[in-house]
Amino acid sequence: MISYSLKAPAELMQNTGGFFGTQEPFLDARCVLLGGTEAACMVNPTVYNYTSAFHEAPLLRYLLNGVIVTVSIFVIQVIVALPCAYALAKLRFWGRDAVFGLVLFCLLIPVHAIALPLYILLAQLGLTNSYAALIIPWTISVFGIFLMRQFFMTVPDDLIDAARMDGMSEYSIVWNVMLPTAIPALLAFAIFSIVAHWNDYFWPRIVITGDRSLFTPPLGLREFRGDADGSNFGPMMATAVIIVTPLIVAFLLMQRRFIEGITLTGMK
Repeated sequence: MISYSLKAPAELMQNTGGFFGTQEPFLDARCVLLGGTEAACMVNPTVYNYTSAFHEAPLLRYLLNGVIVTVSIFVIQVIVALPCAYALAKLRFWGRDAVFGLVLFCLLIPVHAIALPLYILLAQLGLTNSYAALIIPWTISVFGIFLMRQFFMTVPDDLIDAARMDGMSEYSIVWNVMLPTAIPALLAFAIFSIVAHWNDYFWPRIVITGDRSLFTPPLGLREFRGDADGSNFGPMMATAVIIVTPLIVAFLLMQRRFIEGITLTGMK
C-alpha cells in the first residue's frame, strides 16, 4: 500500500520501479485536458498521489466524520457497558446468570444477520443519511459488557465494601471507584471499538446513500474507483495510507496498556 502510494500510474500497471518508484515526473493527463501546458502538467508521483487524495475528494471531511462517529460510539458504549458490567460482576440479583448468558448469546449474532431489520427501522424513523444512523445501532456493545465484566471480576470486593461503608451509592462506585481501576481494560476495548468502526465499510455503505458529506473514511476510497476509465490506484493507496496511519499511531502509543488490559481481563 505504501509502495503503490509513491509510484506513477505506469509503474503501477507494469509493477516496476522498486519499492519507492523512480520518482521521475510524469504527465498528468487530467491537467492537460483542463487546458494546462505539458510543462506545467509534469508532476512528481508521490506529490501527485497525496495531493490528489485531498483535492479530488473532501478527505478531511471524511476523516472528521470518522472521528465523530467512532468517538461517539465508543463514549456511549462505555456509558452503557460500565454499569451493566458492574451489575453482572459485583451485584447479586435474581436472573443474573441468565442475563450474562444472554450477553454471551448476543456475541454469536453476526452484524450482517441484523442489518436488514436495523435498516428498515432507521428508514421508518427517517434517520438514514444522518450521523444517528451511523451511531445508534452500535451504542450497546455486548463485547464491551463482557470484557468489562471479566475485568471487574478481578477487582477485590473489599474495595467496593469500603466504598459502600463511606456512603457511596452504586452509581458513584461505578464512576468514581470502578472506572479509574478499569482504564487498562477501557483502552483495550477502545482499540477494538475504534478500529472496527473506523474501518467499517458495510454499514455506512447501507445507510449513507445520498449525502456525500457524511461519508466515512472507507467510503472515501470509493471516490478513486473508476469505471470505464479505470481506477486511480495511486491516490487510492495514498488515501488508504492516510486512513490507516492514525490507527497505527494510536496502537503504538497504547500498546503496553492494550496488552495489560487484555491480560487482566483473562485473570481469575
